[in-house]
Amino acid sequence: MTTEKKTNILMVVACAILDSDNRILMAKRPEGKAFAGLWEFPGGKVEPGETLEQALIRELHEELDMDVKESCLAPFSFASHSYDAFQLVMPLYICRRWKGTIRPMEGQELSWVSPQKLADYETPPADIGLKAMLRDFLLY
Repeated sequence: MTTEKKTNILMVVACAILDSDNRILMAKRPEGKAFAGLWEFPGGKVEPGETLEQALIRELHEELDMDVKESCLAPFSFASHSYDAFQLVMPLYICRRWKGTIRPMEGQELSWVSPQKLADYETPPADIGLKAMLRDFLLY
């Protein structure tokens, strides 16, 4: 019998928010947070008892003052990445429709990025593959 180290799994959910020109909204992680200064797809942790969609709707409202309906969220892909302290599992949704004006509610910097420029934005390791997949999906 072998003893295996148990891995803590952290479930987060993220969203590629697309405007009418297929630009993607990227958010810069503020100082004081892990990966501060890196760019990411908006989203956050899934709380106990929440579905992925409920968590994403809550996070988008808290972070960006967006009102999103579940029917406007389309599953796209996911990332799984091993960090020292946990295994991150991160589904990525696409959203093209919402109500309200997007504004940074947590002091984060926002940028609308063309698919061709996504690679220019430094992200946490888990986002790297998602950026490439999203770019290819939107361009080809």
